[in-house]
Amino acid sequence: MTTPNSALRAVRMGLLMSQDEFARALHDAGNHAGSPNDANKRLVQRWESGTTSAPRPLYARALEAVTGLPIESLGFPSPVLARIADDGNGGHDLKDPPVAVRTPGTKPAAQTAPQGNYSGVWLSSYEYVSSGRGNEVFPGKHYVLLLQHGNRITGRSLPGASLNPDSPLTLDLQRDGSTVTGTWTEQTATEGYYRGARYFGAIQMLAEPTGRRMAGKWVGFGKEFDVNTGPWELSLMEASTTKATLSKYNRPPE
Repeated sequence: MTTPNSALRAVRMGLLMSQDEFARALHDAGNHAGSPNDANKRLVQRWESGTTSAPRPLYARALEAVTGLPIESLGFPSPVLARIADDGNGGHDLKDPPVAVRTPGTKPAAQTAPQGNYSGVWLSSYEYVSSGRGNEVFPGKHYVLLLQHGNRITGRSLPGASLNPDSPLTLDLQRDGSTVTGTWTEQTATEGYYRGARYFGAIQMLAEPTGRRMAGKWVGFGKEFDVNTGPWELSLMEASTTKATLSKYNRPPE
């Protein structure tokens, strides 16, 4: 039995692209990189349905170019545990979050069946302290598209829907009753204060019985080799994933 790739679907829909448009973007990315590919709507459908569980390297590179995300953040398995990048100061930094690799033959732990569905457009709001700016507290806001399949919830901010321009946010969450736990990744703007740095960490929230709000805490690393934390909240705007709804919220939150 195949498992749909809701992470890839959330990212594609968050980019406001149809499967056809996404395939054309992959094709164009391949041509631009000098590695032509034959991406088409049917291939995208096979990825999203889980019929094809992993893309060939040719397509993986195109997927990363179009989405701006590492392949392991798009719902595909990867044997890579972490990526290391030169920090420009004679050292190295962890570039992307570690990816768990399940031992062959093992099965994920059984979890309770979800009640309700959290698919829709949500307002994501968090706060963080900037040590480089006098420990001032700053807000982070995005309109995000959440898609739920079984107990898994994946999210991606809409392309024009962040308080700080060009800072896409992705969420990979697991729901167990009223508890929602997972990871977050944010790619900061190249021209912004953090100069395109990628930040990531963990998140845990409690979902209200109404199904319209989740609130909890995030945790992540800082520049001074410290671990930071702060509040995070998700508020439901509309339980709809239509293109018209996504276009409506493709703007910076107030």
